[in-house]
Amino acid sequence: MIRLLVVDDSALMRKVLGGIFAAEGDFALAFARDGLEALDLLPRFEPDVVTLDVTMPGLDGLACLDRIMLARPCPVVMLSSLTGDGAEASLDALARGAVDVLEKPAGAVSLAIDRFAPVLVQTVRAASRAKPRTAHGLAARLRARHAGLVPPPGPRPAPRATEPGPDQGPSAVPALPLEAADGLVLVGTSTGGPPALTALLGALPASFPWPIVVAQHMPATFTGPLARRLDGLCALTVQEVTAPVPLAPGRVYVGRGDADVIVVRRPGGLMAAPAPARAEDPWHPSVDRLVESALGLVPPQRLVGVLMTGMGRDGARTMADLRARGGRTIAEAEATAVVWGMPGELVRAGGASVIAPLDSIAAELTAFVA
Repeated sequence: MIRLLVVDDSALMRKVLGGIFAAEGDFALAFARDGLEALDLLPRFEPDVVTLDVTMPGLDGLACLDRIMLARPCPVVMLSSLTGDGAEASLDALARGAVDVLEKPAGAVSLAIDRFAPVLVQTVRAASRAKPRTAHGLAARLRARHAGLVPPPGPRPAPRATEPGPDQGPSAVPALPLEAADGLVLVGTSTGGPPALTALLGALPASFPWPIVVAQHMPATFTGPLARRLDGLCALTVQEVTAPVPLAPGRVYVGRGDADVIVVRRPGGLMAAPAPARAEDPWHPSVDRLVESALGLVPPQRLVGVLMTGMGRDGARTMADLRARGGRTIAEAEATAVVWGMPGELVRAGGASVIAPLDSIAAELTAFVA
């Protein structure tokens, strides 16, 4: 049995979530109406995983998450609204150690439940086997915040003024001619991905010579704030792909959620472009589709695939093919992956050139492109 603690201030949502998991037959359930009640239940119920509403009165989801990670670290799945504030809070939660974030059904919950329930159950099952990451320096930060020395985290800095703004369009960056391109890095990740992307991209210099295209499984509401946050934390320039944009060295292109991101060729050179999600791919942006598109345009020897933490097998098949055709691939090691699903499938398929812990992937990647 999976011991699940459901924390939500809405009686309707507690009832809906309880019904979803009770129907599965292998969940032992407990419920809390707010963060304080959840903390009281934590040592008595000893959950394997917690679903935690982001927005609650009193002790909100972020503050409750901090205390869970101090008192009894366990996998936490955050349930967030679709608002911009909810997206920023969700990214804060992932940085503080939450395993994943899901959108709460909006409007008529009963109409969205058929779509929401399977994703929720699959995510919580994966989270129950995940390794929660406690944010570095959490205890000291909480002590300082309690003493009034630092404010709670807010939205990350806005993109640098030197970046092309929305009104400048893709033409502000020169296209990368196919014949002149040194190469291209393709990154795939899912559950636990935003902190992994922060660790990888934050360790790369602004002079990194190859463009990087990222397929991170995530709703569209979250990928824009994720790209802006990564841009503020990394030396590289990071942007969300909402329209075709030329590929250029020193830049990272994050696929928009609920759609796919692909590599295309235009008269001026290679570009990253959004594409409608394919029905046959269960997760989006699809890593498999990204790799397939790049293999159709760039010699495999000039491609590097990086597959990091995430449930499922997206990216394993195509990155194994990439390696078989002469390209290079890096799989995150099981010891550091929150969920060793996607990289584990790549390793089992014999498709990993290198298996590396998270804090070594940037060095491996730099060695590959040197």
